[in-house]
Amino acid sequence: MGSTIILSRIFWSVAPFLLLAALWQFASLWFPPFLFPSLVDVFRRVFQILVDLGQFVDVLATVGRILAGLFGAFVLGGLLAVLMNRSPGVDRFISPILTFFQGIPALSWVVFAIIWFHGIEFRIFFIMVMTTLPAFTFQMIGALQAMSKDLFEMVLSFRPTRLQMFRTMVLPAVLPEILTAWKVNLGNAARVVVVAELVGATGGVGYQLLQQQQLFDMAGALAWTFQLVFFVLITQQIITMIERYAFRYRAVSERSL
Repeated sequence: MGSTIILSRIFWSVAPFLLLAALWQFASLWFPPFLFPSLVDVFRRVFQILVDLGQFVDVLATVGRILAGLFGAFVLGGLLAVLMNRSPGVDRFISPILTFFQGIPALSWVVFAIIWFHGIEFRIFFIMVMTTLPAFTFQMIGALQAMSKDLFEMVLSFRPTRLQMFRTMVLPAVLPEILTAWKVNLGNAARVVVVAELVGATGGVGYQLLQQQQLFDMAGALAWTFQLVFFVLITQQIITMIERYAFRYRAVSERSL
């Protein structure tokens, strides 16, 4: 019974992609390659990018920009969340600013960065931080404010050190929100960095997509797009594994019930 359920879940997870691939392959029989290239050609290009160090460097450059921007926004967002949680006045002052920033389109941040800054890498870092900072901050401040006050006071009664308080009280409370914020921002960051590279970079996946567009090479455009898709899927799976390990006690509690 259990194996049947697992197989059913796998089937329904894979079936939509198989149908989409079949429809695309069918369209490739009737349309020219610059519109609907064969999936064989697309995945041949994917493999060429992976094994060609000269091309794969562009993938690594984009991945590095995504991770650097996310880490910068995460650190800054964590500091802001702590300040906002400690001081209602700071919260009232910063929250509207972050909400305002959240409404600014990513393309606008790209334009601002090009006007304000000269270096390409700092431009992209700035864009990544500004587009992902509000989500990180709001997720973490929400987790901090949702902590049980009674539980917090009970833990204080044991006179823990700051490290013990962080490890036993704060971290378990905020970690689910932190991991969720990383999952959400990861996909957003992948989209934003491509836009930033399209208009202001001399390397990376976005730059390569621009080259494919100029050549009307749909197979190449899809191959470079899949590089980012693979990165997002793999990274989200790693985050899920961390989540399962960090909260493995929940599965034990559910089984005991």
